[in-house]
Amino acid sequence: MPERLRPLSIMLRALIARLMFARYLLASICALAGDMALFLALDRLGIAPMLAAFGGYAGGLLLHWMLSIRFVFDTGAGPTHAQRAGFVASALVGMGIAVALVGSLSAIGMAPAIAKLASVPVGFLCVYAIRKYGVFARA
Repeated sequence: MPERLRPLSIMLRALIARLMFARYLLASICALAGDMALFLALDRLGIAPMLAAFGGYAGGLLLHWMLSIRFVFDTGAGPTHAQRAGFVASALVGMGIAVALVGSLSAIGMAPAIAKLASVPVGFLCVYAIRKYGVFARA
């Protein structure tokens, strides 16, 4: 690559990375809305906070998968089996974070919905890093 085009290439890669993060953030917000709605419905039905967190996260996960493979990560001909497995594994990490934090914070007296919201940024950043640098590293 000619020397004068190198800075442009670096800037373009940085822009693409930012756009990917923005698309991931938007997909995550949509998935979180579904997750939270299901969590609140289960909580209102009297389901234990940890189980409600599990159910909400599972529903949000399905929505996130659909959005991620269509709008966030360029999977070319479609996701590979390894990407599916990695997505599920990263989701289990996020689910573990959500369930542990909701259970712990609820046990010390925090309202379950507030505990759920407190778990969001921790899980989001951990799972994004796993997916970007692991699951979809080549996408």
